[in-house]
Amino acid sequence: MRRCVILVAALLAVLAPARAEDAAGGAPNRPRLGDIMGATQLRHLKLWYAGKEKNWGLAAYELGQIKDSFQDAMTFYPGLPVADMTPMAKPATDIEAAIKAKDGARFATAFDALTGACNACHQAQGLGFIAIKIPTASPFSNQSFAPR
Repeated sequence: MRRCVILVAALLAVLAPARAEDAAGGAPNRPRLGDIMGATQLRHLKLWYAGKEKNWGLAAYELGQIKDSFQDAMTFYPGLPVADMTPMAKPATDIEAAIKAKDGARFATAFDALTGACNACHQAQGLGFIAIKIPTASPFSNQSFAPR
């Protein structure tokens, strides 16, 4: 039940409209940076479980979604240092290589580096209280991460 509540809260946070920006005269169709990052955090979790289960197709898909989120952050918020996703490029490339090689050990090492890069960015922006870690439990009880 707790996992379900967490999942629903996370999804609502990601899908909620950016009303504050609308009220401030911002672009009504531009997602808030926090929403982009929240969706990325969910993808981070799903990427981990896909790699852990050696579901390389799903892992490649989730990595692509994360890269798209990084691109969105840089496109919508080009003047903000917090939207600079370039430190994520090397870990993402290493994860992609591990996925192509179907190498679980390389995947785990690269995923740890990606997680570290996320936290280094948060620290650099004064947001160190946002600490990402390798997932230990999945709230996605309705999704199988095992390969098919």
